[in-house]
Amino acid sequence: MPQQSTRFDFGDSFAPKEDFVLLENIIEDRGSRYAVSYGMVQNRAEIKVFLQRLKKKKKYNKATHNSWAVRISHAGTIYESKSDDGETGAGMVILRIMQKTDVTNCVVCVTRWFGGVKLMGDRFKHLQDATKIAIQDIEHKR
Repeated sequence: MPQQSTRFDFGDSFAPKEDFVLLENIIEDRGSRYAVSYGMVQNRAEIKVFLQRLKKKKKYNKATHNSWAVRISHAGTIYESKSDDGETGAGMVILRIMQKTDVTNCVVCVTRWFGGVKLMGDRFKHLQDATKIAIQDIEHKR
């Protein structure tokens, strides 16, 4: 079970309109490739459905990492959760960007296919950039 934290919703957040959006081939570095997906979710069951939908695509099911974070607003409280999926610290990187931009009722999943070369600290920049691309796409569609 992913770690959970709670925050207050002051009503100035925004959420995606679609329940599943996939942006492929957004970043490539030293053989590693990245994609990002996002969708509107309002409970655990919808998070599970979102991840199942992503992993129905064979290449995403076989990806090295599908790291994700979620923020859900309910009755004035924001519930947060994350998963690194083996990419240490990845879920928190995604969650922090979501917190800074105040996106709620949303799951963001950054997928990575390892290219054989360790990216060291650059992997965090790529996680941030992928998350920002997803959030910009949400904002653009508002």
